[in-house]
Amino acid sequence: MRHLRFAQGTPVLPTAGAGWLRALAAVCRGELASRWSETQREDFARRARRINYLSMEFLMGRALGNALDALDLVPAAREGVGGDRALADLFEHESDAALGNGGLGRLAACFLDSMATLGVPAFGYGMRYQFGMFRQAIRDGRQVEQPDSWLQAGDHWFITRPEIRYPVGFGGRVEGPPAARRWLPAEAVEADAFDFVVPGHGTHRVATLRLWQARAIESLDFAAFSRGEFHAAAAPRARDEAINWVLYPDDSTLAGRELRLKQEFLLVSASLQDIVARHIAEHGSLDNLADHAAIHLNDTHPALSVPEMMRILVDERGLPWAQAWAQCERIFSYTNHTLMPEALETWPVPMLEHLLPRHLEIIFEINERFLALVRQRLGDDPALLARASLIEENGERRVRMAPLSIVGSHRVNGVSQLHSNLMVQTIFADYARIFPGRFTNVTNGVTPRRWLALANRPLSSVLDQCLGRGWRLDLDLLREFVRFETDPAVREAVLAAKRENKVRLAQRIRRDLDIAIDPSSLFDVQVKRMHEYKRQLLNVLRVIADYLDIVAEPERPRVPRTVIFGGKAATAYVAAKTVIQLIHDVARVVNHDPRVAGRLKVVFVPNYGVSVAERVIPAADLSEQISTAGTEASGTGNMKFALNGALTIGTWDGANIEIAHAVGEPNIFIFGLRAGDVARRRELGYRPRQVYEENRQLKAVVDAVAEGRFAPEEPHRYWGLVDSLLDVDQYFVLADFADYLRAQQRVDRAFADPRRWATMAIHNIAAMGQFSSDRTVREYARSIWGIEVR
Repeated sequence: MRHLRFAQGTPVLPTAGAGWLRALAAVCRGELASRWSETQREDFARRARRINYLSMEFLMGRALGNALDALDLVPAAREGVGGDRALADLFEHESDAALGNGGLGRLAACFLDSMATLGVPAFGYGMRYQFGMFRQAIRDGRQVEQPDSWLQAGDHWFITRPEIRYPVGFGGRVEGPPAARRWLPAEAVEADAFDFVVPGHGTHRVATLRLWQARAIESLDFAAFSRGEFHAAAAPRARDEAINWVLYPDDSTLAGRELRLKQEFLLVSASLQDIVARHIAEHGSLDNLADHAAIHLNDTHPALSVPEMMRILVDERGLPWAQAWAQCERIFSYTNHTLMPEALETWPVPMLEHLLPRHLEIIFEINERFLALVRQRLGDDPALLARASLIEENGERRVRMAPLSIVGSHRVNGVSQLHSNLMVQTIFADYARIFPGRFTNVTNGVTPRRWLALANRPLSSVLDQCLGRGWRLDLDLLREFVRFETDPAVREAVLAAKRENKVRLAQRIRRDLDIAIDPSSLFDVQVKRMHEYKRQLLNVLRVIADYLDIVAEPERPRVPRTVIFGGKAATAYVAAKTVIQLIHDVARVVNHDPRVAGRLKVVFVPNYGVSVAERVIPAADLSEQISTAGTEASGTGNMKFALNGALTIGTWDGANIEIAHAVGEPNIFIFGLRAGDVARRRELGYRPRQVYEENRQLKAVVDAVAEGRFAPEEPHRYWGLVDSLLDVDQYFVLADFADYLRAQQRVDRAFADPRRWATMAIHNIAAMGQFSSDRTVREYARSIWGIEVR
């Protein structure tokens, strides 16, 4: 209590939720700041090799609950605010930190948690977005993007570092002879540092998330202001600070694309300047930079780190090219997160020449030396050289950021075994020949501290009673839980924990969306980023099939279902937005048809993010992981759901495969084409219209959409979607439809037997030890970063 009064700055304890949030956050932040200083002293004394993890996203979620858990302050907080219920209500006052969107950012957040817990010397580097990607609202069934003003209620967790700021330049010209090039930027901003301290669990060590915020060097054109030209006077400030406004600005315009490039370069430049400055302060020389600094590129957004490091080492520090390049190759490693060629980032040469002229020169030099190496190793093969070049020469000349990351790194990893295999067989096959041994696999993982201990208190209590509390730090201990699969009391406790979470979610949905759902129904959940390859469309077509079936045979007994969707579509992604609207149109019809009452409900949970996931995932009975085989790199949602006792229905894709091996195929519902089948059918000429014509049930479903049954006010609304399905069906929705329905029938039979369902859930929970991000980080440390971890 004394600490709370001190933090509040008054002898009287706060009474309002916002006041308690500020007070508790201040107490935690003070302790975390102390642990941060202690951690930095330890790392300096050990001359440790630090891991610097660069990512455009860090989807941290709310901080208070995790901090209280890690600092062992939950009992004191509970006493202070007046009990468990009051503390749970208090957590709702905190906004999610809007620093990410999907699995990429959540993976980065899990890694920081694990690095802190395992004692890995670590800095995460990202951007401090003022308005996130966007706050999703739904109006008339359509997604509407609004600013996510997460900082409006106050910044309770970030520590401002006014002494840490770096200039970041853009544009200008390059001067000097080839051996002494000098970049003279035409404009510059300052990158200011804000630190978020990530606590380890079971340790006093922490990790640092350092975020950059762009600040105009000249914040006001005073002469313009004095002339009364107020908008013009503030224009430079608005231009520069816009770099931090929004994650992934709409890139359908040239201005949007340039803003994205500026974001990526500011992250890269400020982070590398900080890493080099820290190393010089601690070691006095750059000769041993690679011995003490590892830089990991989380996807291609930070790929400009390679030429920027070369510019710093060669242009600013005077290292010979060969010595600088040798350092770079030892320093950098790169994680690829996609197999889809269209998703691999490229930048037009003219845009780079305009904004980063020196970096383009360095990229050309890297490419020239790389292609010489290819000729030396594999001969003068023009086709190979064209495919491997860092510069795309067909059509508009573009710089390929994934190959740049590969060439500049000593290790490149995929994020599931299938993904890593396909990576070296398809999109990066040439680079695997050029650099044998450079590619490896490290399957993703999730932190059990947030995704089970914090998010699912009822199930955690069951596990504690059966296994003790040690699983939080050693998730492999969950394997002992399988011993309780035949224990009726434990099976009932698992089902009771699930029901408690379902009741909680049902109450929230009723409060927020005014939709009543039955907690005893099967909660069938697909919550993730909206994208065609993730096939939310396949799921909604199945919902339509169920609806038509119920209407045709209303008396037939059925397993009641509540189908829950959630996820954001990128602002310019029309196809994904169309699917969101279709889900709402179908929900409007299904939920208001009295013939369906008690059998089927459809819900779309808006503004999906970490705190929403922490409510939805523990309540799920069924986890929909139904991407087209060969398209999902890994997935981490599949791991979170299984860890919380949901059963998976999914394709043989990404980490679903490793989950299936772990839990046993009788405890998962696998369906659909496999990656090889998809490739063969595409090669032979896939004819989706033929599939539609030959399946009566599928035809009825597609026709219902095409004829406007779910949008009678605008019958032609989904013609474009239907035409795309029948003429192209890029992601094999129609091809997998029939087998998907058969798998759903197997789900119904299993759910109708609670004893069987509970046993399957126990098998899933017990098999999740290998999917801890602690295991993932240990593998990175051993096979990529070259450090020892306890």
